[in-house]
Amino acid sequence: MANFLTSSIGKKFIQSVSGAFLIIFLLLHGTINFFSVIDSMKGQFGKVAEDAVRFSEGDGWFQLGCDFMSTPVIDIMVPILALGFLIHIIYGIWLSVENYTKRGGIKRYEVASKAKNDSWSAKNMFVLGIIVLGFIAFHLTHFWAKMQLREFMGGEAENPYYLLITTFKNWWVLALYIVWFFFIWLHLNHGFWSMFQTIGWNNKKWFKRLKVIGIIVSTCIVLLFLCTAVNAFVEANFVTASHQWTAPLLAKF
Repeated sequence: MANFLTSSIGKKFIQSVSGAFLIIFLLLHGTINFFSVIDSMKGQFGKVAEDAVRFSEGDGWFQLGCDFMSTPVIDIMVPILALGFLIHIIYGIWLSVENYTKRGGIKRYEVASKAKNDSWSAKNMFVLGIIVLGFIAFHLTHFWAKMQLREFMGGEAENPYYLLITTFKNWWVLALYIVWFFFIWLHLNHGFWSMFQTIGWNNKKWFKRLKVIGIIVSTCIVLLFLCTAVNAFVEANFVTASHQWTAPLLAKF
């Protein structure tokens, strides 16, 4: 087992499995974030019940989604996700360093000869990964640390609608997120089909299909997050800013 984990094939396999787990989480997380857009369409953005009961009928869709993310099942998944993400980073760095020393350049692991002549993203997955890591660190400090982490420490999570409008109120924050989303799209797009190629789905028929599916999946994930960010910017500056329930908080920013 130890030999497999340290072998070239084993490292590629672990990198692919941990990447697959992150893709699934991003789909779930992006979908829940998109609930805030649905709330805006229904005129329920910022709707939170006065009671502290989870899944209250008085909550908007986004609040209900956040309630789901704070359930015991998700609380158990958080450290698993963190471990999977850590493994993805460690093995990504390991593989990149090996490729640098063996091939004389910083590239992501080569899963097949097809990757050599592929896109810029295929040859710069390590660089893309560092940029994505910066986005995740920023995102965690602005949302996870003020919600799930607070609940885990026995405190009370902040209003998720507040966090959205205070984070995306400034145009430059939205601009940074859009740039990050673009790099995330590049990273996911290549990582998706490369993941399947690593486990042997690399015949001509499936290779082309997986590339198309990868584009669709990565685009859906990025659009979910992008729509959430743009909607929060609009709410903060043009819609919700005029509502009484946001005035005291927005005045601090």
